[in-house]
Amino acid sequence: MHYVSHGQGEPVLLIHGLFGNLDNLKNLGSVLAQRHQVIRVDVPNHGLSEHWDMMDYPSLANAMVELLDQLQLSSANVVGHSMGGKIAMAMALLHPSRVTSLVVADIAPVSYEPRHQTVFAGLTSLVFDQNTSRKSALEHLLTSGIDEGTAQFLLKNLQRTDTGFEWKMNLNGLIRCYDRIIGWDLPISADVHFDKPTLFIRGGESNYVTAEHRDDILRQFPRVTAKTINGTGHWLHAQKPDIFNRIVAEFIEQNQG
Repeated sequence: MHYVSHGQGEPVLLIHGLFGNLDNLKNLGSVLAQRHQVIRVDVPNHGLSEHWDMMDYPSLANAMVELLDQLQLSSANVVGHSMGGKIAMAMALLHPSRVTSLVVADIAPVSYEPRHQTVFAGLTSLVFDQNTSRKSALEHLLTSGIDEGTAQFLLKNLQRTDTGFEWKMNLNGLIRCYDRIIGWDLPISADVHFDKPTLFIRGGESNYVTAEHRDDILRQFPRVTAKTINGTGHWLHAQKPDIFNRIVAEFIEQNQG
């Protein structure tokens, strides 16, 4: 699994969301690296990490633990956004001794209805040939019904080859595993919970974490604190980075091992 590590101190592991890469939480990592060892990862099937035919949260959590083993770290504070938040939660529930504290950004420990059909349609219908450029790719995504902010984010996955462009992410693998990505199926009993400090941060204008998720969150993460960043949607860490970074940094400082 591809990663970068910088800084010194109690470790913090940062895990990005679907279609992202390790640069998504780079701003937060720079802030935390002033006092911590910060490890940012490319989740399998993303960035420069290996491509998996099948991915689910138990296997992704295991991959994160294997990375901690590789780095000779007994545990880490773990921060995840969206899909990365689910990976972080799976890590905490399946390997609680390896997680010092947990920060989950704008996702709940529940199964969701599909909501990326337009994105997948736009990505899969983009034909790469000698005429493809970043501009033409952007125009294609926009005409596919994808908003410009999301389209620009997706285009960070474009990489140049000898013959043109290709997707850096394993698009077919993500499509194949999408039901598992939006699901929440762990090999644990209903009464298993993570009893260490946990912070949920939601975007005030996002519909990913709502009042109906409260019981599921409390049951699985009883030591939870919740924060809302008003004026932000699902990309809260990019929309109001100063506030997001401060909230995360203060929480980790208060709950170090």
